[in-house]
Parts: sequence; structure tokens; C-alpha cells
Amino acid sequence: MSEIKILHYHKLGRGPKILLAFHGIGQTGLTCFKSFSELLGDHYTIYAFDLFFHGQSKGIYGNDAFSEQDIVTKILWKKLISDFLEENQINRFDIAAFSMGGRFALATMESFSTKIDNAFLIAPDGVSEHLLYTLASRFWPTRKLFHWVLKHPDTLIKSANIFEKLGLIHKSLIRFTQFMLSDPKRQETIYRSWLAFRMLKFDISVVYKKLVATRVYLFIGKHDKLLKAKDVEKLSEFLPDNQYFLLAAGHGNLVEKAAVKIQELMD
Repeated sequence: MSEIKILHYHKLGRGPKILLAFHGIGQTGLTCFKSFSELLGDHYTIYAFDLFFHGQSKGIYGNDAFSEQDIVTKILWKKLISDFLEENQINRFDIAAFSMGGRFALATMESFSTKIDNAFLIAPDGVSEHLLYTLASRFWPTRKLFHWVLKHPDTLIKSANIFEKLGLIHKSLIRFTQFMLSDPKRQETIYRSWLAFRMLKFDISVVYKKLVATRVYLFIGKHDKLLKAKDVEKLSEFLPDNQYFLLAAGHGNLVEKAAVKIQELMD
């Protein structure tokens, strides 16, 4: 097994405080957190990571190979972040995460709770687990089925259109699915990410109890059909009203809306 690849990151902004940022699926640190750089760059120096299988962080062991053993564990993630903090001489920091990046934010919060001042979680994945993700990632037969479905997206889209007509899913979810599955590279990104990140599971009450000196801010979009307020209830019930924001946004523009709100908080 080759040496573990250090995660690639984009260094944005020039502020005195440090922000570690984790993007959503199909993005890079740069594309996701451009608005953070523009609005918060005077306050933060931002390390916007490319997560595995995205951007310049191609794979876990420095290549594109994937196997059932090619999994991001909490132990591996703790080592990677610990090495990063040591190499960059960072002692205290804030974190921000969007969608899939929420799993990496929660893993960081769990392992480095005494070093984090503020956590900005934007429609974070990992607070709860959707049944579809459980079926697609945790059992060998359904993992194979999931891979087949990704390779035959027309079948999935036709089924989704039927569910949309029945009022079971929203058309914006179908548009997102069509975009993500229209390109073979994005299909493989989804498959690899869902499988490789499946060990990043959390007991939110346990994680939150560790955050004695950390302020957690949660941002949810009123029009977000991919992650709804009910999906983060396990976390939102712990937060005071002034740390939970329901913004007039969908999934696609939620990071920009959250950046504006965080800028207001900084002022």
C-alpha cells in the first residue's frame, strides 16, 4: 500500500483567523467556498479542502484505485487533520462545511473539539442518515445494485419522474440527479464517495457534549429539497435560536446565503 496522500487544499483570504472548509459532493474547495473568500477573506485565512475523489485529491492512497477497503475512517481522518495542523502551525481554528462536507466537519469536531471556536454547518450531511444512503453503502448486494443504477441513469430518472408525478419527490431533486448522473466521471465520484465515506457515522448528542467551548451555527434552506430541517433535528434541538438559521435559499445557493449571514455575525 502506497503512502497516504495529503489532502489538497486551496488557501483563500488573508484574515487573522483560520477556517477549515469542507465542500459538498461534485464540488471542490474552491468552487464551493468562493463566496466565503469574497465576503470573509478579511476575517479568515481559509483552507478549502478538496475531499477525496474531488478536485486534486483524487484518491485515498494517491491514485484513482478503489476497493472495498479504500475507506475513510475516523482514525485516518484524525491523523490527516492532525498532520495538517502541525505542518501549518495551527492551534485554534473555525470550520465550515456544506452538504457532504458535514461528515468531515463532524469528524473534525469529534476529534478536535478543544481547538474549535466556531462551526458553521450548512445543510450538513451526517447529522442523520437517509435510508437510501444506508441501503446504497452498507450492504454488499445493495452496493452492487447502487453501482448498476448509477451506470444506467435513464432507468433511475424514469422512476423518479413517476415519483414526482405522484408527489413523492420534488422536481428539483430530479434536476439535481440528472446533473450528477449525466457525466460518467460524476457517476463514479458519487459511487466512490458514498462507499468510501460510509464509516463517518456520528452520535450527535455525544459530539455536541464535547463542544464545551465551541459555538455551532446551523444553516438550512427553506427551499432545499435535498436536505430539510427535519433531517438535522438531532442537532438543531441543542442550539439556541440565534445559532440556527432557516434561510430563503435552495440547496444550490445556500453557501452564498450562509456566507452573507456569517459576515453579519462577524460584524
